[in-house]
Amino acid sequence: MQLTIHTLDSAPDASRPLLEGIAADLGLVPNMAATIAESPILLGVFDALRRGVASTGLDPVHREAVGLAVSVAVDNAYGVAFHSMVLGRLGVTDAEIAAIQSGGLPSEPVCAAVCGFATEVVLTRGKVDPATVDVLLGAGLTREGLLEIVAECTFAGMIGVVDNLAGRVVLDDFLAQPAHGHLTP
Repeated sequence: MQLTIHTLDSAPDASRPLLEGIAADLGLVPNMAATIAESPILLGVFDALRRGVASTGLDPVHREAVGLAVSVAVDNAYGVAFHSMVLGRLGVTDAEIAAIQSGGLPSEPVCAAVCGFATEVVLTRGKVDPATVDVLLGAGLTREGLLEIVAECTFAGMIGVVDNLAGRVVLDDFLAQPAHGHLTP
């Protein structure tokens, strides 16, 4: 499906205030948001999920690792590029990022468990093995934290659907260039 990467001028009227808010928050309108702007309803969902996952109590590395793991699981190239870049900026090594990009798990045990849970949530549509939940609860995560991971899964999954529907959204310049040597797809 051909989707337009909108500007503030070309976006539907109802999408413009949302795009302006995203630009105010991020300093730019990412191509994914500009593409979603074709539908003011979906852009509103995107913005609400974006803000929601950013405000979770999850460790930022775990949250971004979940985003990367889910992006890999749903074949979301835009999400892989975005979460890889953010993980690199958070100090995660190229080797750890590459492990997740290849469908594996990072070496840090809690992060690995969180990524495994997120991947299982997406691939089984929530039919997660109770033992997986027990591992996370035993590692100190709460049920609230697990549901916050589900929010990130939902956000990354939605981006994956749009990325695939569009035949891949063109990566922004900040995603197309490796940041400080960190990997991008």
